[in-house]
Amino acid sequence: MTITADTADRAPVLPRAALHPSLSQPLLDTMNFLNEVTLRYPQAISFAPGRPYEAGFDVADVPALIETYLDHLRERGLSEERVRTALYQYGETAGQIRDLVADMLRVDEDMAVDPGSVVVTVGCQEAVLLTLRALFTGPDDVLLVDSPCYVGVTGAAGLLGIDVVPVPGTAHGPSLDGLDRVVRELTEQGRRAKALYVVPDCSNPTGVSMSVEDRTALLARARRLGLLLLEDNPYGVFSTVRRPTLKALDTGRSVIYLGSFAKTAFPGARVGFVVADQPVESADSGAPGLLADELAKVKSMVTVNTSSLSQAAVAGLLLRAGGGLRAANEPVARHYQATMRALRDTLARELPPGETESAGVRWNDPDGGFFLTLDVPFPADEAALRRSAQTYGVIWTPMRYFHLDGAGDHRIRLSCSGVTVDQAVDGAVRLARFVKDRAKEDGRA
Repeated sequence: MTITADTADRAPVLPRAALHPSLSQPLLDTMNFLNEVTLRYPQAISFAPGRPYEAGFDVADVPALIETYLDHLRERGLSEERVRTALYQYGETAGQIRDLVADMLRVDEDMAVDPGSVVVTVGCQEAVLLTLRALFTGPDDVLLVDSPCYVGVTGAAGLLGIDVVPVPGTAHGPSLDGLDRVVRELTEQGRRAKALYVVPDCSNPTGVSMSVEDRTALLARARRLGLLLLEDNPYGVFSTVRRPTLKALDTGRSVIYLGSFAKTAFPGARVGFVVADQPVESADSGAPGLLADELAKVKSMVTVNTSSLSQAAVAGLLLRAGGGLRAANEPVARHYQATMRALRDTLARELPPGETESAGVRWNDPDGGFFLTLDVPFPADEAALRRSAQTYGVIWTPMRYFHLDGAGDHRIRLSCSGVTVDQAVDGAVRLARFVKDRAKEDGRA
């Protein structure tokens, strides 16, 4: 039988109820909407994407990076046949560069990590997915998030049917009083808070960083409450203040560390990792294993293994940089600091505090990373974003996308990572003009 366009048009339509409920959540349309806006207005200056600055990328580097890793394998005594296998074949599910990842964490973060506790993943997003799948066992298990929260985490939890409850965020990280209250309320409901997701350094979306004292206090509170902490650290190397990670401070193995090479190397490699050194009871009464082993089991049924080519490219970069990436990222870190400074300084000039036209407008002052947030005196919704892009030539991200509690309607996220200093200045001027014009329409200026 030949299938024609006409017969195809009469094919049964899948009812929405036949699909997983998470696919109907507006959250899953967020990235598509932002991509659509960005592509529709290519001449606009975009403060929307949290992507690394790519002027330093060189296509010619990739083959050289792979060759650096292959030479490393040869120096370790591998035959040409084994080198070929390492590059062309399926590799270990948990990853073939775990030792190099552990070395990087030692060099960059002063973290003592056993390579056996590392699982190399397809981006940090897979690390999140594997961790959530392994930890959350039933409908009464709840994931806590520092609110506002990165949409990749709440979206992954939704796909897995895991309930997410926000913990109020502050200018210094999650509120400990709020954490106590949320855990107590969940316990009274017969539910169990199993883990808290947090980004202690230059967080997405707010840019907030936690002090060492706040990190120590959070660790102590998590231990008292019986919570695991899921620490995500994609931006730490870009901070102007170096602080120990939660994992480096952790003495009770209560922190699962999520990492990514998307920002420190290049996102096209799609390589991330998770450090999961928590002991897990053996299924056969033998010696305890590690949570990393359980995550590898999940990975074997999701992506089988992480691309050997991608791992080789990242490994070559690590080897070329002497084991760590913090020093290698200093030039681009200075670029991010310069673009963020240009953005803030221009906003201060165009929207001076105390002026009538600046009423209700304020922004925070992160010590690094990609993001800062701006409060505005009008709804920062999709309609406002389209107008800003079309009429004023500047794109941003509504903060409402990052909230689970209906907040954030009058806040926007600005990313300084993908622009030049001149673009940051020009974009801030355009944004200030939009903010002032929009506020005037509401009679606020």
